[in-house]
Amino acid sequence: MRGNQEQQEQVFSYVSLEQRVPQSHPLRKIRLMADRSLQEISSLFDQIYAHGGRPSIAPERLLRALMLQVLYTIRSERLLMEQLDYNLLFRWFVGLQMDDAVWDVTVFTKNRERLVNAEVAQRFFTAVLQLASQANLLSDEHFTVDGTLIEAWASRKSFQPKKDPPQKGSGYGGQKLLRDTHESKTDPESRLYKRSAAGEIKPSYLGHLVTENRHGLVMRACVTESTTRAEREAALKMFEQLKVGGSMTTVGADKAYQERLFLDALRALNIIPHVAEYQDQKYWPNSLRPEERQAPGYEISQQKRKLVEKVFGWIKSIAGLKKTKLRGRRRVEWAFQLAAATYNLLRLSKLLDQAAAI
Repeated sequence: MRGNQEQQEQVFSYVSLEQRVPQSHPLRKIRLMADRSLQEISSLFDQIYAHGGRPSIAPERLLRALMLQVLYTIRSERLLMEQLDYNLLFRWFVGLQMDDAVWDVTVFTKNRERLVNAEVAQRFFTAVLQLASQANLLSDEHFTVDGTLIEAWASRKSFQPKKDPPQKGSGYGGQKLLRDTHESKTDPESRLYKRSAAGEIKPSYLGHLVTENRHGLVMRACVTESTTRAEREAALKMFEQLKVGGSMTTVGADKAYQERLFLDALRALNIIPHVAEYQDQKYWPNSLRPEERQAPGYEISQQKRKLVEKVFGWIKSIAGLKKTKLRGRRRVEWAFQLAAATYNLLRLSKLLDQAAAI
């Protein structure tokens, strides 16, 4: 018998959002861990919001919505609000009911500065990392460090001469460099930079990660201005924050970190450098000691380097940070750390599933 295609809207619905989301859906584990991490920083939200006045949109909902933007590669917050209006899965994840109105897109613009100033992304990242530590999924001895180029929301044509350039430059011996005499009118903190001799010069920032070698989870994430020494300086700063070091602590890295001063600084932190070496040492001498180069763990550290490349690939292609739409280093770092925390949640959901299956 042919079915009837006539449509009549129902006045009531007896199926809740909770029932519509399958129990096996991967977002359920991510939502559970995200809520636990957000609960850890609930006191921070109490501090940055007023105790009186009209209630605002809960910051937990804003962050969960931004996590969806990262997970599903939604290119703008306007499209995110469109999806949130009709996508029941998104409504469930954020915490909206069936009949709740979605927010105006300017909600993110007005609240982002508050969240950036309070370093909410960094605190959320730390809370997620604590979940991994409680599950005994982190290595405290073997790490990898690397950096990547993040294109700024500016063009090369936006770089114009500064009105009041400094009398002394930031180059060697006070030499004036391009960053001393010119700046972008669109994003003054971005810098013209290229990663290699064959690369294209672009307005950019540098994103830096430290991952642990057991499961490839992100331990630290930060963003700096694009300079030739930024990767090594950021690496030392992140390892100082991690407070690691011991007779077995190692760090793997590519040839960009093959510098004597950097390797000496790692040794001062009681960290064994497992840094890739140049084949031709005519212009770039290698500074590893024989015992470091010949150690059995050296090859393992070099093999584990691909784990951090996977994170960069995910952040730039899935999370959409190949070219940022935010301006200013602090805003870009905020988005980078939120993407790194979301990656850790996604990775944790899979690792915990594997542990449960054993």
